[in-house]
Amino acid sequence: MPEGAGVGGVLRPRRLPALLLVAAVVFALDLGTKVLVVAKMKPGEPISIIDDVVRLTLVRNPGAAFSMATGMTWLLTLIAVAVVVGVIRIGRSLRSVGWAVGLGLVLGGAVGNLIDRLFRAPGPLQGHVVDFIAVTKWWPVFNVADSSIVCGAILLVILTVFGFEPDGTRSGGEDHAGEATA
Repeated sequence: MPEGAGVGGVLRPRRLPALLLVAAVVFALDLGTKVLVVAKMKPGEPISIIDDVVRLTLVRNPGAAFSMATGMTWLLTLIAVAVVVGVIRIGRSLRSVGWAVGLGLVLGGAVGNLIDRLFRAPGPLQGHVVDFIAVTKWWPVFNVADSSIVCGAILLVILTVFGFEPDGTRSGGEDHAGEATA
């Protein structure tokens, strides 16, 4: 049976448009929220949403979560570029809707943070990412892009654990009618 063939040997359509649509929506939400937060908030002046559990607070992050890789913004920029290139390459042959959604979430988030690193102060390849969502005092401040990357990665792990392949088939050589939507 050809790669990407589903029930009865029917070839599933490629899912790159779905991946790109999800990525575009995530990127638009990320960019829109960052523009709004930068325009309306000042660093050090948090806005409480739910007591001290959820608040908005403007932070410009030169590193990654938990203050990792601070001072290595150029490396994080290169990693983001590699993720974008890798996801687009995988996406060209993708036939699974679930994988398209998961990779679209990762791609949209990676592009959102990459744009910050490329175009925000202090300069190209050194830009600080705008973070603004704070949940409790112990969790790092994050943004829509970060949430999207994490949700996409979790979805991809779930799909992998349950045997859903990027080509739309199930691992183990079995083909199940329900996996066409995965």
